[in-house]
Amino acid sequence: MQKTKSDKVLLIVTLALLLFGVVMITSIGVPKSIQLSAPDILYPNCEQSGVDCYLLFKNHIIRVFVGIVALLICAKIPYKFWRRIALPFFGFILLLLLFVLIAGKGFGTIAKSWLVIFNTSFQPAEFAKLALIFYLARWMDEKSKDVESFQYGFIPFCVIAGLMILPVILQPDLGSTLVLTIAAVSVYFVAGAKFRHLALGGLAAFLIAIMVVANVTHVRERFVAYVSLDQDCVEDYCWQSEQANIAVGSGGFWGKGLTQGVQKSYWLPQASDDFIFAASAEELGFLRILLVVIAYGIIAYRGFRIANTAPDRFSMLLAAGITTWIVAQAYINIGVNTGLLPVTGITLPLISYGGSSILTTLIGLGILINISKYTTSYDTHRFHGRGNSRPYNTQYRSNTEA
Repeated sequence: MQKTKSDKVLLIVTLALLLFGVVMITSIGVPKSIQLSAPDILYPNCEQSGVDCYLLFKNHIIRVFVGIVALLICAKIPYKFWRRIALPFFGFILLLLLFVLIAGKGFGTIAKSWLVIFNTSFQPAEFAKLALIFYLARWMDEKSKDVESFQYGFIPFCVIAGLMILPVILQPDLGSTLVLTIAAVSVYFVAGAKFRHLALGGLAAFLIAIMVVANVTHVRERFVAYVSLDQDCVEDYCWQSEQANIAVGSGGFWGKGLTQGVQKSYWLPQASDDFIFAASAEELGFLRILLVVIAYGIIAYRGFRIANTAPDRFSMLLAAGITTWIVAQAYINIGVNTGLLPVTGITLPLISYGGSSILTTLIGLGILINISKYTTSYDTHRFHGRGNSRPYNTQYRSNTEA
């Protein structure tokens, strides 16, 4: 299989979003940096001893550096490596998700989502996105003739996806559950699933969602906050949504300027994490923050283009799943920040402060860049028949050869 040039546009947009995140963490992260570095000082300021106003910036730079190294390594590793480790990686992450239910920690929420090892915390649910996509891509490549079957396609798909999603639901982590579900369905759809099976799965997911909303207190409160955004609310569960809307609206077209945002300091919780888009919109304004929305659209276009010209079925499914995961998570986060969706508790990929999210996202993008080196110029629509009966070029290798 002959290599071509890697997708430079995807790499440039990725680095641009990382740089944007560093700038905004520097501007927005000062209040939280003060809070974390000097929790016992009554009225801390940057001139006081022991107060580090750039703690978040320093931590974020380290995480970005580690993530870029991971991206470069994954861009060099042949994508078929992920096929070989798909099953053990799936099993390992599943064990971590089960362990986090027992020994996990929650930071500011009742959800137990984090494991702390050697003073470093990480979130297994972020790595679950990669593990699920790897294994589904491999399984659906091997079982290509059974994908349309209810007994040998739909039911095994539900079992495989459910094994990874159920522990995340039990944390409970609504945002990661939603992203995992979307990513899994995207791989299943591209592999050639029947629409009636997708509809049946959608109905089951809807019924499960109703049960979760009805029985999990903080999820129910978030849903109530979402449907009552047009009313004044002083409760904790709707505070985030209201303050995010105020931040976005007060930014206007041109914004208040870097470091000049008000919401990040006093009103908007998680301004550097889940709500960094709203905090950035206040400082940069609508016209500038729109470039971020467009950037994720470019990632979607380049990612699906890579999947469309992928050299074999496994890489096609892998690229489609990774692209859907990253872009869906980005637009869900933006929807939450603008009040279009209820609060889900997920980060904005490549921008938010969060080591697990940055690392896994850059690993995924590194894999996409590696696949792009093997893409073909074959002109037939690669998603014709969504991968089941589409013709392959002469470079395609069978499952037994891969």
